[in-house]
Amino acid sequence: MTTTAPRGAAREGTTMNGLRLMRRHTASFVRFSGLGSAVTLAASAALVLLAQWIPWMAANALTTVASAVAATELHARVSFGHGRPGLAGHVKSAATIAVGWLVTSAALGALAALRPGAGLVMQQTVYLSATALVGTGRYLVLRLSVFAEQAPRPRTDEGVRSRAAYDAAA
Repeated sequence: MTTTAPRGAAREGTTMNGLRLMRRHTASFVRFSGLGSAVTLAASAALVLLAQWIPWMAANALTTVASAVAATELHARVSFGHGRPGLAGHVKSAATIAVGWLVTSAALGALAALRPGAGLVMQQTVYLSATALVGTGRYLVLRLSVFAEQAPRPRTDEGVRSRAAYDAAA
């Protein structure tokens, strides 16, 4: 005898899976934002300290590289639960940082061209807005591409999962 689920049960299951997925990604984004902010603040403090002993440009380069490596490790392990990122993960993450630098630089350059006398508040508003946009884009690229979750592979009955088992796992 077969039983059938009530009509709304399939929809409820889909809704529950969607809510779980949304919660998981929201938690991941919150961790990403918190860790990124913490690394940025630490790099800023390190920059101030290093600049007392070495030229500012050298201190900036050192803190940028160190913070990029630290952020990539933390994001891979903590934000996304991916484990060690490896060289490829670091290179791809560094590429997102480079693109972010270009976007924030372009935003500030555009502000300087369009409003040459813009004050500090306007400059910071543009910079922080561009940084928020870059951070969201960086999260999406890292989450969906660089540190993407690996879906289980479907198997057949000969020791390989069936499509139903694959769908249930996903």
